[in-house]
Amino acid sequence: MSMNSFGRIFRVSIFGESHGPAVGITVDGCPAGIPITVEDFLPDLERRKAGAAGTTPRKEDDLPEIVSGVFNDTTTGAPITILFRNNNTRSKDYETMRKTPRPGHADFVLDKKFSGYNDYRGGGHSSGRLTVALVAAGVIAKKTLTGININATLVEAGGNTDIEAAIAQAIEKQDSIGGIIECRAKNLPIGIGEPFFDSVESCISHIAFAIPAVKGIEFGSGFSATKMTGSQHNDNFIDEKGTTETNNAGGINGGITNGNELVFRVAIKPTSSTPQEQQTWNKETESVEPLTIKGRHDLCIALRAPVVLEAAAAIALADLMLVGKSLGA
Repeated sequence: MSMNSFGRIFRVSIFGESHGPAVGITVDGCPAGIPITVEDFLPDLERRKAGAAGTTPRKEDDLPEIVSGVFNDTTTGAPITILFRNNNTRSKDYETMRKTPRPGHADFVLDKKFSGYNDYRGGGHSSGRLTVALVAAGVIAKKTLTGININATLVEAGGNTDIEAAIAQAIEKQDSIGGIIECRAKNLPIGIGEPFFDSVESCISHIAFAIPAVKGIEFGSGFSATKMTGSQHNDNFIDEKGTTETNNAGGINGGITNGNELVFRVAIKPTSSTPQEQQTWNKETESVEPLTIKGRHDLCIALRAPVVLEAAAAIALADLMLVGKSLGA
């Protein structure tokens, strides 16, 4: 059983709950000899933090504690375990959730699946809080991808490409919004990906959908390809290196990287914990009643998700590259 792990060689295992003592991740399969310090994690962790308009007031220090796998600021080849302590919790905000599950959240299904034994505070193990650990694993993965640049940006929020205007409107209306994040990876070699089931798209999609709030993904021209003809969609080769005139394929042919820029986008749903009053089932009174969600929540979680998506892509690509090497590719 490996429901909390991802990867075949570069393997990550995530643990913890939103309001528990800590969240964290173990990275196994990382090569020895990679320089790494606490300071290496800080830039990406800072990008994920709250603080900007439209994000949650909950702030955590998010200082990584490296408890294994690094010695003298260098990876040892042993599993790397990183902890993030939860210090700024307000668990009382979630006391009513056992009888009134929040619409759009996992509260209802988690309660049913685990017979009420799940940690319901802040979403427990299903919380976006755990993405801090994913970002940490992404930092390590990026260090194994020498010369490869991965960058993700929020390109649309609430249907608007003017992100600031979209956030301002969400704050004015006091309702949450979603967004679209585009991720690009440059300088990837030709040949990453193992068809049939370990294609690049398959592996990136698998881990991307583990990120809370991700509801869709497309590569290259994505769904707009359905409106093109074959001659329009095909990317013409212009040199012996495989450089293409266009990039509708998003840098992937047959599930394998083709040396062009890898491009994909994900859809992030509106934060389920909206300030707006909603209706939900109360299992104690056995009736539908109004619900106003208490606590501290993001009006647009997509603001903080680009660095998480970068981490997911880096983890998937690092694992695929190591798998390829093990197969002699």
